Amino acid sequence: MADDLVRGIEGLGGRVGEAFFEPVIRVGVTGLARAGKTVFITSLVANLLDRARMPGLLAEAEGRILAAYLQPQPDVTLPRFDYESHLAALTGPAPHWPESTRAVSELRLSLRVRPAGLLAGMTGPRVVHLDIVDYPGEWLLDLALLDKSYDQWSGEVLDRIAGRAEAEAYLGQEAQVDGAAALQEPAAQGLAESFTAYLHAARKAGFYDCTPGRFLLPGDLAGSPVVTFAPLRAGAAGRGSLRAEMARRYEAYKREVVRPFFRDHFARIDRQVVLVDALDAIHKGPQAVEDMRRAMAEILSTFRPGRNAFLTQLLLGKRVERILFAATKADHLHHAQHGRLTGIMAALLRDARDRAEFAGATTQSMALAALRATVEEQVRHEGEMLDCVRGQLLETGRQAAFHAGELPEDPGQLLSPARAGATEWLGRDYRVMRFAPAPLSLRPGEGPPHIRLDRAAQFLIGDRV
Repeated sequence: MADDLVRGIEGLGGRVGEAFFEPVIRVGVTGLARAGKTVFITSLVANLLDRARMPGLLAEAEGRILAAYLQPQPDVTLPRFDYESHLAALTGPAPHWPESTRAVSELRLSLRVRPAGLLAGMTGPRVVHLDIVDYPGEWLLDLALLDKSYDQWSGEVLDRIAGRAEAEAYLGQEAQVDGAAALQEPAAQGLAESFTAYLHAARKAGFYDCTPGRFLLPGDLAGSPVVTFAPLRAGAAGRGSLRAEMARRYEAYKREVVRPFFRDHFARIDRQVVLVDALDAIHKGPQAVEDMRRAMAEILSTFRPGRNAFLTQLLLGKRVERILFAATKADHLHHAQHGRLTGIMAALLRDARDRAEFAGATTQSMALAALRATVEEQVRHEGEMLDCVRGQLLETGRQAAFHAGELPEDPGQLLSPARAGATEWLGRDYRVMRFAPAPLSLRPGEGPPHIRLDRAAQFLIGDRV
């Protein structure tokens, strides 16, 4: 209690300083595996430092951003987002995609801004701090566990994975276990290892409901009891039984892993970016699309959306007031289909978006590419011209023109079969190619090429600068 009291007093002092002196915009960036979080943050920071490609950011278009510079992040307990190494990977002589997010990191970018409107002639330039927090989407899914008991979580997981080929080994092993028997640590470890193997296989197959997230990215928790549990069928759970110990470890996971993440990082965010590789899910089929829709709805249910009124922010802490849902890798499609991709993204997240807007948050869906890796061209095929993109294939390194297939104008043509449990698209073929970053030649003042990153920045921070 004393520790929480001290934390609360420190937080109040920090909020008072932010409100009256140098405002801070704390932006969380998350998404599920391979959604492009690291590339998004790297390109956003590079394009805010060198803003020639940011006309959609109003303060830059009006010439009011006088300077931008990186500073040490305020939280000295967090690793710094390795911006310089990631930028070198994307823009060096042999460009390649940087390593994906595996833990929480932070970066502070400070903007020196001249006020607009009536304040322009009354006050001088001010400093606005942009604190960007990068964290794995798999960890965000864990926040939904806070409201679930072990039996509830186990029942949901076992019902959901029944019939999945990736889960056959674990389900067969779980069926042979007597949860009421006395705990044998080798048996508990075997179940946890088998369940973890299922989670890795499920994520590789395109499923998004892979919780607990720390089983996939355990870090220094690897091998500890707090990540050595697995779902079991409901039944008797006497003292010292396997099921009772699994439930105890599940509760410890929520208490020691999930709650500190929520308290120390997630609860302090006031702007949120949720990145989604919707094209990859569409390529993998209706089941992947429906699974992604459910996972994203679960993610959004963990937010505390609402307007950050002055006194509310000062006295009670922050709430997420703006949420950007971004379909990444828009450069894999010709621009003629970007509107359709945005519509599909909005439809996928309709339920979650409506809840956020009802609570007072502002939301927006967008198709973007944080780093453009392709160029557009038209190719004649069987007597007709196809809108294609050309780039260097990641696997082979050769140049290729690619047409992904026509996305439907009506998102319901994808979402309806997905909700109905279809196993494949009827009469449609959607393909995905993986492109390597293209070699760049940047002029002074230019950040990396992108698609709509300036509009994303305007939505996220435009009202504060």
